[in-house]
Amino acid sequence: MITEDGIVTHATPETAWIKTTRSAACESCSSKDSCDVSHHPSEEMTVILPNTLGVIKGDRVIVGINSAPMLFLSFLLYVFPIILLIIGALIGDTLAPVLEMNRSALSMGFGFLLFAVAFLIIRKKQAGMSKKDKYKPFLVRKRIPPSS
Repeated sequence: MITEDGIVTHATPETAWIKTTRSAACESCSSKDSCDVSHHPSEEMTVILPNTLGVIKGDRVIVGINSAPMLFLSFLLYVFPIILLIIGALIGDTLAPVLEMNRSALSMGFGFLLFAVAFLIIRKKQAGMSKKDKYKPFLVRKRIPPSS
């Protein structure tokens, strides 16, 4: 599980607004500047989560997201399109002699076609995946302030 420390900036019984600071995990991510969690490019991010722990403004919390779904999303966004690009190129290379066409041109055409299809598939899946809880961050626990 990937976790981040945060501070509750606003809370209702149903929802909590958590301010976190980008960590090393965010810095190594290629999508950090276009991340949907943050609406501004600064170091701080605000995450809106269900208030499952009954937190109030000023509470320190730990926010988590499961790593397995993140690995699947990384595969879907980065590896899946490349696999379809290669499959398309192989299909084009195989069909070129049968269709009596230029191998390179047909390979490139089928490769780009399946590459575009990969992004259409990702776009279709994104709508359903964004509604599933396993792809969303959640409150793990409240942080206990150190005793004086």
